[in-house]
Amino acid sequence: MSTPMSIFEIFRVFLKLGLTSFGGPVAHIGYFHQAFVRDKGWVREDQFAGWLALCQFLPGPASSQLGFLIGLYRGGFLGALAAWLAFTLPSAMALVVVATLGLNLASGDAVGVLQGLKLVAVAVVAHAIWTMSRALCQRTHTRVAALIGFGLAWGLGGWWGQIGALMAGAIWGLAIGQRLGLTPSSAHEPKPVDTCHVSPRLGVILITLAFVLLVAPSLLIALGITHPVLTTFDAFYRSGALVFGGGHVVLPLLESAVVAPGWVSEEAFITGYGLAQAVPGPLFTFAAWLGVLNNTLAGPMGAALALVAIFLAGLLLATGALPWWQRLQGIRWAFAVFAGINAAVVGVLAAAWVNPILTTSIRGWVDALIALAMIWWLIKGKAAPWAVVLACVVLAWGVQQLGWVV
Repeated sequence: MSTPMSIFEIFRVFLKLGLTSFGGPVAHIGYFHQAFVRDKGWVREDQFAGWLALCQFLPGPASSQLGFLIGLYRGGFLGALAAWLAFTLPSAMALVVVATLGLNLASGDAVGVLQGLKLVAVAVVAHAIWTMSRALCQRTHTRVAALIGFGLAWGLGGWWGQIGALMAGAIWGLAIGQRLGLTPSSAHEPKPVDTCHVSPRLGVILITLAFVLLVAPSLLIALGITHPVLTTFDAFYRSGALVFGGGHVVLPLLESAVVAPGWVSEEAFITGYGLAQAVPGPLFTFAAWLGVLNNTLAGPMGAALALVAIFLAGLLLATGALPWWQRLQGIRWAFAVFAGINAAVVGVLAAAWVNPILTTSIRGWVDALIALAMIWWLIKGKAAPWAVVLACVVLAWGVQQLGWVV
């Protein structure tokens, strides 16, 4: 274990990253490697690789989980909390301020800007599907798992469609992946992992707590206890606990959790998701936008509860799994199950891209052309997300002014 570091120093360094880390989870990991391995030497290369493999394997926001573990290593649990707060709060506060002050503007200018943010969501999610499918659906059986995930998410709809897709992906991966004799590639070979002095006993406690928090609120709600604090925590915690394959996957889970019951309008949901691409930091801070607009628990309390709930499961699991990760990496059936789940997730995200994103964002052929151009720019031109946000807002605003909504 390293010599304990000043909590203030940990907060300062992560705050700088929270203010400047544009580009999504993959870019965040690059920023972390540059800052903590190359520049500051806070962690060794092998430690960073081991923690990264763990965070990518588990559900939850990988970059935030990795930052939490780095903070834990350098400053204990207070250091982990400081790292998470500093990296998360800048984007969360920006989204809360915009949601509170700017969402209800009905002027022509505001309509164009909001439409531009919807088109951002079309382009960014399409790019995420493209990238994830190339990484997670390289074999025939994983492509089939993605199609199964799409079919279940599209056919059943809502929360059960998504859960059914994940379960079907796990079963398909276990049955077919093991039959094909698949084993982890060199990229998934066991890497040394520093447990940050998390004992096996503490690991079991944290993993058990993560599971209890997933199940207990739903049971209480089924018994008729429907306080807004409980229902809000349950919706956002479940969404965060079931995100495999990257931050964009939280979109369909949250859409079912907050739009379907009428807590947040579909228009506000898509607009906020587009705006979340324009701010630095983790994409999961989109929960703060939804929390402040939640008509059952609106305002700062709703934003804070949603934000904590959506991150909590991933942070508990990442910390609790530290003592067991070295052993788990070598188990063939675990690799097969998670390969199936990750492939099914691509299908779930594709279903969400069709509905509600396309159905609520494309008003006519001009919007379709803008969206296609932005998708091409992201995939082929490797544009930065902030540049796509700016281009979509400017183009949609101009279209609105010219009345070209056809």
